[in-house]
Amino acid sequence: MFITVNGYRLYYEKHGEGRPLILLHGNGEDHTIFDRALPLLERSFCCYLVDSRSHGQSEEGELHYESMATDMFCFLEMLDLRDTIFYGYSDGGIIGLLTASRTERISTLIVSGANLTPSGAKLWVRLQLWASNLCEPDPKKELMLTEPWITDDVLARIKACTLVLAGSRDVIREEETLHIAETIPGAELQILEGEDHGSYIVHSEKIAKLIIEYSRQTSDVVQNGEKLKVC
Repeated sequence: MFITVNGYRLYYEKHGEGRPLILLHGNGEDHTIFDRALPLLERSFCCYLVDSRSHGQSEEGELHYESMATDMFCFLEMLDLRDTIFYGYSDGGIIGLLTASRTERISTLIVSGANLTPSGAKLWVRLQLWASNLCEPDPKKELMLTEPWITDDVLARIKACTLVLAGSRDVIREEETLHIAETIPGAELQILEGEDHGSYIVHSEKIAKLIIEYSRQTSDVVQNGEKLKVC
């Protein structure tokens, strides 16, 4: 299916029924990285697998994380998704942080291998990326070299129950991951031993189990007539 948001035509697939769950891939990928996770997730959730702009079957466009977060904000608004679980991997995690800071439609946020600034990636990764982009310039590589720039104020505005994930062998510096978890109010942190940046995500069932487990920890309670989210 296609939807036009923020002036761009994005491709997405919808599978299953239940609480809405958005799955967003990383840089240079598309929704198909979740092929092994989807059969488990669609049993419990209404899954929305989105191709970011300039990825997969979505329309080409200028690449900035803030603009891509606006795409996802508009996606939530246009489909009127509420009490949404947002899972983002790498660039998808960056977009998830920015989107969740703007809306309470996301009540559960799970991010893997996200960074706040370009220097959040390990030095060898940045050098390798810089050399690769020098030989073959690519807007997607340029994006990772020059962005994001997410401040603590942005993280502090996130009200969703949040789980921050990274592998013990991740390309993102552990200090960066720790800082994200420490700055988002009430966030939980899991460093997955033996995993790298995408080994538990790309064409893997492991991420489905982590999403299911964390979503079950968040429950709705009613207090004085108001529904509250308990993380």
